Amino acid sequence: MVPLLLVLLLVLILAGAGFAVKILWWVALAVLVLWLIGFVARPKGSSGRWYRW
Repeated sequence: MVPLLLVLLLVLILAGAGFAVKILWWVALAVLVLWLIGFVARPKGSSGRWYRW
């Protein structure tokens, strides 16, 4: 019974990690798209930088 519970726990952990990694990939893709839009649509003044840092 204990090995079965350990295997189920491992499956739950791995499934949760896979879900979190997938969400992080979508977040990274959204940030990349926003950065590219800001890079293309940057203002001509202030040395061409659209960000402040």
